[in-house]
Amino acid sequence: MASVTFKNVWKYYGKTPAVKDLNIECPDGSFVSILGPSGCGKSSTMRMLAGLEHISAGDILFDGERINDLPPKDRDVAMVFENYALYPHKTVLENIANPLRLRSVDDDMIKARVDAAAKLLEIDHLLDRRPHELSGGQKQRVAIGRAIVREPRLFLFDEPIAHLDAKLRAHMRGEIKHLQRTLGTTMIYVTHDQLEALSMADYIAVMHDGELQQWGTPSEIFNKPVNAWVAGFVGEPAMNFVTCDLVGHNQEVFLRHENFEIPLLPDQVGKLNGAASAGTARMGVRPDALEISLTKPHQPSITGEVFVNELLGGDMLVEVLLDGSRIRVKTVPEFDGQPGDRCHITVNREKWHIFDAMDGHAYF
Repeated sequence: MASVTFKNVWKYYGKTPAVKDLNIECPDGSFVSILGPSGCGKSSTMRMLAGLEHISAGDILFDGERINDLPPKDRDVAMVFENYALYPHKTVLENIANPLRLRSVDDDMIKARVDAAAKLLEIDHLLDRRPHELSGGQKQRVAIGRAIVREPRLFLFDEPIAHLDAKLRAHMRGEIKHLQRTLGTTMIYVTHDQLEALSMADYIAVMHDGELQQWGTPSEIFNKPVNAWVAGFVGEPAMNFVTCDLVGHNQEVFLRHENFEIPLLPDQVGKLNGAASAGTARMGVRPDALEISLTKPHQPSITGEVFVNELLGGDMLVEVLLDGSRIRVKTVPEFDGQPGDRCHITVNREKWHIFDAMDGHAYF
């Protein structure tokens, strides 16, 4: 096992920076997800860890030891890619055993390790098959088994289940998380799927345009985003954003829009750091922090018009038209509002967020 530290790491392709001044510390034995959209620098980060890419500047450390100049074979790292990269002419047993044979491990040790890995991954009944006889999920387990038998200090997973169907992806998320808990080995998992990161990781590094946006636990990333970009990227359905005027009156501060005027809670006013004088801000609120009704409630509410209803099994997602924008509300399937109906939305102000209208940083 190993702790992993990135210290001021940069990666350039020509003059274009793909990773910019990255600083992360992954604790020993943790499951860390690097999350971001295509082109954000997450795979470049992974490849620098593995030694497949040159580090343009900065240092990467394993257990405090600088490994920038170590060749890949000496880093004791095992990688699992989206592409299984299995040998088509070899059996499952031979594919899993391949890295051990390259190291001239004796046959008894190879058998013991392969049997243990296959049993852990529940593919011990497939050892005599070849890749063309396996399903996608089984092939992925073989690729994982090939990494496990090496007993590395660090596992690197680069979008390993991105191409699987939705049901199999959900199953493999649980399998990989259970595997990491069982082995106790540090695992760094690259993905563009925020559901994978939230459901599997101990810590998440959210990246965008080569820069680390936020580091924290899944709960911190979801409930306390540091800026509007993280808030909008993480969460499904996505967070609603509405640009509002900030208006102060006596000791209160209100969010004012053509469709509503709602006061901030007293403890939230101080978190604005004088931003009320800026005049505008962005309200961010997740669909499940809103309640919708066809009758006007007693508390301050948002008035709009039902645009469309989307039944999602146990929930109804209602899209509501405001002046100049739309917001989505998650409610019960029994909601009987129809497109064109006037509706009223109340906000759980304990769960809303206010972002700077210019640079998007979060006040709370």
